[in-house]
Amino acid sequence: MKEIVFATNNKHKLEEIRSIVGSSIRIKSLEEIGFTGDIAETADTIEGNAIIKAEFIANRYKIDCFADDTGLEVSALNGAPGVYSARYAGENASYADNVTKLLQALEQAKDRSACFKTVVAYSADGKTVCFEGKICGQITLARKGTLGFGYDPVFLPDGYDLTFAEMDAVLKNSISHRALATKKLISFLQTSF
Repeated sequence: MKEIVFATNNKHKLEEIRSIVGSSIRIKSLEEIGFTGDIAETADTIEGNAIIKAEFIANRYKIDCFADDTGLEVSALNGAPGVYSARYAGENASYADNVTKLLQALEQAKDRSACFKTVVAYSADGKTVCFEGKICGQITLARKGTLGFGYDPVFLPDGYDLTFAEMDAVLKNSISHRALATKKLISFLQTSF
């Protein structure tokens, strides 16, 4: 079975990716390969940050690796928080802090449309390829649901009457931005090996 490292310290993302991938590929955590540090996300794009993380681990450990970066792009905020989604309310902000800041920023907004965008970068043998997943919807007026993480309680995907935080993992992992990008990666791996 193929083994690939997922370059993230986010246990929620690791769990979600393992659920999406299933048993076709063994996803190893950074902890499993002995990496406990942080990888600086210094790019000004979502794609750039995904590439930095994947290449850092692939080059350092000589192992196939993928990383993702995700941003919530809100129309009324000219695409913000975007690449800064995880630290929208500050460097050490919690998920709740970020959601609170977003809801406050949109208090007067008529247009509440937004898209979640994930870029997965896969690095192996000195080459890196990227895969994008995107899902659009609306930012709700208040938090709904207790599942998921990040902006899930306020993101209502188009065509659904549940926020991501109200959806069970099976449904969310079949339609989410991360699922779409990861499925493209899996398809690429299945045709490459």
